[in-house]
Amino acid sequence: MSKSGLYKEAGVDLDAANEMVDRIKPIVQATFHSGVITDIGSFGALFSLESVDIKNPVLVSATDGVGTKLKVAFMAGKHDTIGIDLVAMNVNDIAVQGAQPLFFLDYLAIGKIDLDLIEDIVKGIAEGCKRAKCSLIGGETAEMPDFYRPGEYDMAGFAVGIVDNQKIIDGSEISVGDQIIGLASSGLHANGYSLVRKIIFDRLKMSIDDMIEPCNRTVAEELLEPTKIYSESILSITKNFKVKGIAHITGGGLPDNISRILPSACQAVIFKGSWEIPPIFDFLKTQGKIPDDEMLRVFNCGIGLVMVVGKENTDEILLNLKAVEEKPFLIGEIRKKEEDSLPVVFADKREAEE
Repeated sequence: MSKSGLYKEAGVDLDAANEMVDRIKPIVQATFHSGVITDIGSFGALFSLESVDIKNPVLVSATDGVGTKLKVAFMAGKHDTIGIDLVAMNVNDIAVQGAQPLFFLDYLAIGKIDLDLIEDIVKGIAEGCKRAKCSLIGGETAEMPDFYRPGEYDMAGFAVGIVDNQKIIDGSEISVGDQIIGLASSGLHANGYSLVRKIIFDRLKMSIDDMIEPCNRTVAEELLEPTKIYSESILSITKNFKVKGIAHITGGGLPDNISRILPSACQAVIFKGSWEIPPIFDFLKTQGKIPDDEMLRVFNCGIGLVMVVGKENTDEILLNLKAVEEKPFLIGEIRKKEEDSLPVVFADKREAEE
């Protein structure tokens, strides 16, 4: 029987799918840790918790994608870092609850299998998993003819981690007087790209290879900078210090994400000018004529993660974050929330210190 067949004529190449598995197998295996007990290609991926030394284990899961940042990857023809973003958006979400990432799965849908393109994507996912110290134990690549334009695809990720039930970080212990530490982002991460693309490509008519002068980088270099993975830094700090709440700053920015971890009686006061804002944000704000309040809700504005800690530990935690190569800033404090006031407000730093 011919290897081509009617299915291939309809747009689905089973032989190419098998070759793809062979090509990505060593890339995926390089992420395996001791808990992995099945190889790539099995129907379901198995992961053993036998070696996990946790008294009251709780599994923590998350799923997410990378939004229209994918469109920039298509334009640039660069696909080997978007997988890092995919892992980051998921593992950061479970790490903020104190969980150690265990394993990751991906879903990739594409119109026609392109072996080189898919290999690049998986290389990025594997690199993200290595940074997060979790295993890429499974996934799905769906060849869907007529569903996507040539060279385009969509992807989603799924992360599972573990934490001791007594050590879950949920913000419930946050109290008045606690300090807010912000960890620097690596740039735009993977949020706000519909607005970014509208400003850069529609309004400014820039091309993917044009220079963004304030950044001294091309559009592709700046916009495809991978999302920072914070899981290892979080675990390093929570191992030695009490952290009362952590927020991953994604869509909704500082106001919406910090409010998700605050007790109802608490208000987060963020000091304006207390952290370094990367030039890409000022560029977008100026060129797009974006109001301050919208900037803070659409973008991370230079802060990718927020930790709420006791005042007595703040200085030591700041030093330890620097020691694990983070760039931390003391960006605010917790105060009593007045009736009908917002859970997160922004104040002039000078006024806040008076």
